[in-house]
Amino acid sequence: MKLSRTSWLLITIGVIIIPLVSLSLLHSQQLKEQNQLSDELALAQLKLNGFQLEQLSGQQGELEEKLSQTTSQLEATRYMLSQPNGGIVTSNILFDIAEAHGVAVTEISSPGLTIEELNGILCSVLPLTARVEGEVPALVSFVTDLSNELTTSIVESLEIIIPEATSGDNSSVNIQLVIYSYQGE
Repeated sequence: MKLSRTSWLLITIGVIIIPLVSLSLLHSQQLKEQNQLSDELALAQLKLNGFQLEQLSGQQGELEEKLSQTTSQLEATRYMLSQPNGGIVTSNILFDIAEAHGVAVTEISSPGLTIEELNGILCSVLPLTARVEGEVPALVSFVTDLSNELTTSIVESLEIIIPEATSGDNSSVNIQLVIYSYQGE
């Protein structure tokens, strides 16, 4: 069978046009999918940016509140540490508390003030050793009130001595404490 020139032309055009139309449809479909994915990506990025900004602004508020609380705690601690802790003032406090509890201070000694850094804060330090005699409940109350009154102190050691009932000696407490005072910057 012999094909005419027109038939060959139509076949050639068909062979060329059909793949071109198919490629055009595929390309159009890919462009549509690409545009859809670009829109979804832009929406996701917008949501992500909005979320991060809201989250960060919330965190900023929380951190500013924590900073404010920490600053006020620091100022309160500085005030508390800046209270005088000189030997005479401390001795007076010690004797006043002993008198209030009906115990007797029999010994008190201190090597004097020194300067130390405590967690990065410059403080004066007053080590103090005392011996107090009296009834055991009164001694316990004395030590408790002493710690409450000298709020910037740390009890380094405490020894309660209870003699035998037949010895006639009084019960006593040996206490070693360190009193800190803020020196400023």
